[in-house]
Amino acid sequence: MSTTTVETPAEVRERSAEAPRRARGRGEKSLAGSLVSHGILTVASLIALFPIVWLIFLSLGPDKDDYLHPGGIWKKMTFDNYSFVLQHTEFFSWLKSSLIVSLGTTVIGVLIAATTGYAVSRMRFPGYRKFMWVLLVTQMFPVAVLMVPMYQMLSDLKLIDTYLGLVLVYCSTAVPYCAWLLKGYFDTIPFEIDEAGRVDGLTPFGTFARLILPLARPGLAVAGFYSFLTAFGEVAFASTFMLSDTKYTFAVGLQSFVSEHDAQRNLMAATAVLIAIPVSVFFYLVQKNLVTGLTAGGTKG
Repeated sequence: MSTTTVETPAEVRERSAEAPRRARGRGEKSLAGSLVSHGILTVASLIALFPIVWLIFLSLGPDKDDYLHPGGIWKKMTFDNYSFVLQHTEFFSWLKSSLIVSLGTTVIGVLIAATTGYAVSRMRFPGYRKFMWVLLVTQMFPVAVLMVPMYQMLSDLKLIDTYLGLVLVYCSTAVPYCAWLLKGYFDTIPFEIDEAGRVDGLTPFGTFARLILPLARPGLAVAGFYSFLTAFGEVAFASTFMLSDTKYTFAVGLQSFVSEHDAQRNLMAATAVLIAIPVSVFFYLVQKNLVTGLTAGGTKG
C-alpha cells in the first residue's frame, strides 16, 4: 500500500528559501555593474560629442564675437556663415586641393605599405627585421627637424608648390605606420594560401594581388583611413610647401580667418563643420572594415 506525502504551503516556502540561488554565468554582470558600465559609457559619449555640438552651435552665430557670449546665439541663429564661406571664400579650391592630396596619399601610401608589409611578412631576405625597425625610427623625428631637409629635396626636384610633392611628404609619414599595421594583418593570413597560388601557377605578385589583397581588405581600410586623415588635417607641411592660395588645403585655408588684428571665429567654425563632411563620408565608406582591421593585426606578431 502506497502513501502520498502532502507538503503544507509553509513547508514549500521553507524549502524554496533553502534552495541555492542560480550561480551567475561567466561574463554575466550584476544589475549594479550594468548600470555603472552604461553610466560611464554615457558620460564618455557626452564628453566626446560636446566639442562637436559646441562647434556647430557657434557656427550659427552671426557675429565674430558671439563665442564670448554664447547665450545670445539662441535668439539670432542663422546659416549666413555657411553661405558666406561657400560663396565668398576659396572653399571649393581648398576642397579640391585637400581631396587631391588626401586621396593621392591614400592610394600611393597604401600601395607602398601593402607591398612592404607583405614582403616582410612572407619573404626572409637579409635584414628584413632591421628594415621594419628602421621604418619605426623614422617616426621619431619631430616635424621641425624634417622641414628643412624635405624642403631642400623638394626644391631640387622642382616639386615645391605641387600636389605630388606634398603627397610624397605625407607618404613619408603614413607609410611606416601602415607598413607595420599591414605586416601584422598579413601574418594572420595562412601561408597555405600563398602556396596554393603558386601551385596554380601564379607569380608572387599575382598571389599578392589576386589572393592576399582581397582577404586583407579590413587592414587596407584601416591603413587607407589613417593615410587619408594624416593628409587631410596636416598643417605644418602644407603651409610650408604650398605657396599658391589656390592650392591651400582646408587646414591651411582655415588660417585665413585669423590675422594679427582680427579673428572671424564664426566663419572659422562654419568652415570647420563643412570640412568634417568629407571625412565623415570617407569614414562611412570604410567603417564596416575598421573594427576588424584594427583588431586582427594584433592576434599574431
